[in-house]
Amino acid sequence: MDLLSAAILLAIIMDPLGNIPVFHSLLGRYPRPRRIRIIGRELVVAYLVLLVFLAAGELVLHHLGLKQPALGVAGGVVLFIIALRMVFPDHETIERRELDEEPFIVPLAVPMIAGPSALAAVLLLVSREPDRFWTWCAALTAAWCVSAAILLASGLLMEKLGPRALRALVRLTGMLLIMMAVQMLMDGVAVYVEEMLGGR
Repeated sequence: MDLLSAAILLAIIMDPLGNIPVFHSLLGRYPRPRRIRIIGRELVVAYLVLLVFLAAGELVLHHLGLKQPALGVAGGVVLFIIALRMVFPDHETIERRELDEEPFIVPLAVPMIAGPSALAAVLLLVSREPDRFWTWCAALTAAWCVSAAILLASGLLMEKLGPRALRALVRLTGMLLIMMAVQMLMDGVAVYVEEMLGGR
């Protein structure tokens, strides 16, 4: 996987378009300057969390006794489930949280931006080719910049696109993610079968 493919994959997994309704629901009551400040802070926290997982991914896999095929299959399954939810979302309305304090880290930074699928993806990238750490770091940074731009402009996007167009975009990205998830799953199975046959 090259830099561009990894960046696109991570950007889709972070799902900034799908996160817009959640961000709008949780932060819509705040004035625009404060809302932008909160989103910026949560984006920075999410980026740091993903960067830590990217840097320590190989160490984490080693201590947990995990191999790349298992991570590939697990990551593919998780991505597939998340993508299905994007294409076929439930119709439950997101309850508006009337909290005295503003959201901090949870749920915006983690798990909305740096969710399980994004963490699994960065672990998978670094486990496959650990010598390309700076390539994956650049891909993560590029994907984060795209997500940051979309989320910071989420208020404007909600006004311009409208909920129907936004749902269509979310489902389109979900279809792309399904294809990537299936490919990741097949790659994991292929590597496992190759290792099994080679061990005979």
